[in-house]
Amino acid sequence: MRLPFLFVLLTVMIDAMGIGLVLPIMPELIVEVQGGTLAGAAVWGGVLSTAFAAMQFVFGPILGNLSDAYGRRAVLLVSLFVMSLDYVVMALAGSIWLLLVGRIVGGVTAATHATAAAFMADVSKPAEKAANFGLLGAAFGVGFVLGPVIGGLLSEYGTRAPFWAAAALSLVTFAIGLFVMPETVTDKTRRAFNLRRANPINSLRAIAGLPGIRPMLWVYFLYSISIYVYPAIWAYFTTERFGWSPQMIGLSLGVYGIGMAAVQGGLIRPATRYLGERGTIIYGMVIEIISFAILAFLTSGLIALLMIPLTALGAVVTPALQAMMSKATPDSQQGELQGVLTSLHALSMVISPLLMTSVFAQFARPDTGLYLPGAPFLLAMVLMVVGFAAFLKAKPKKV
Repeated sequence: MRLPFLFVLLTVMIDAMGIGLVLPIMPELIVEVQGGTLAGAAVWGGVLSTAFAAMQFVFGPILGNLSDAYGRRAVLLVSLFVMSLDYVVMALAGSIWLLLVGRIVGGVTAATHATAAAFMADVSKPAEKAANFGLLGAAFGVGFVLGPVIGGLLSEYGTRAPFWAAAALSLVTFAIGLFVMPETVTDKTRRAFNLRRANPINSLRAIAGLPGIRPMLWVYFLYSISIYVYPAIWAYFTTERFGWSPQMIGLSLGVYGIGMAAVQGGLIRPATRYLGERGTIIYGMVIEIISFAILAFLTSGLIALLMIPLTALGAVVTPALQAMMSKATPDSQQGELQGVLTSLHALSMVISPLLMTSVFAQFARPDTGLYLPGAPFLLAMVLMVVGFAAFLKAKPKKV
């Protein structure tokens, strides 16, 4: 299973790269095809980002359910092939509407994280699930870091160069998958596809109806909203509070991404071995709560930089949560579960930036009654505490 593992991890990495690849070139690209000012480009950039996240929210459960019915191999390979074509369309796009269509299709094809996680659940023994979900998180973290870096480097060759490179990488990965990816859904675990059940709301109801899963979904959702405070306001917060340059901000985010990938790819295995999944989640959430409390009132940029490895230690929570929920879900619903988690993750990516930036704007204004640029971290801390309390009461049952 080594080659299929590598193929699935590479697929997840490419999905994550798709999120950040366009960030460095998007302002220039939008002005290029649309004209107008940078401010107008920012508005369209927000529309494109929201469309991408919205498609992940809608199609995470659909692809997860399709993989339960037709297999992980088919869903992953078709998505990669369509993704490569989508990047070609983006590279050739001459209008903002074609770019929008490209990001919509890209959001659909990038929703395969659910299918990749279902594959890991299929091939993992119960004791290995947290570690293998951690590898997926590490692959996502690496892709999230590499995406903006590659996009920025290739932008030297024009605004379309990153799309051509991504198309080639997706196509090569598709070709590799044709030869190495086995099918892990058997007749015993196969479940007929039902479009009505595959929509996000009905999938959520189906998974939430499993014993002990509902509170765990709330924990996952609250944790996701809280943790997205970093990409949502980090650039604004560090500029306002510490006067950091864009290069320094990029470096700090890169260090965080690498730290998160290292934790999910390496630390999760010994953590779950010695603490168990429940203990690992408690440890990770406590780390996050403490980090948020410190960052809210921090005034030293040096200490903030030194704290990044500490904050990354909390990244063990997501794979441990996934493992606990996977063990409480029947084999025939693994894809559906991961699709629901993908939807909740995408929804948090929509909600958190709107919420956190609004709080930052309120408390960082020159005329504010209480100047506290770190206020979003306090909000994240409160949400994390609520999620922590919900987790302590949750008792999912293994199937």
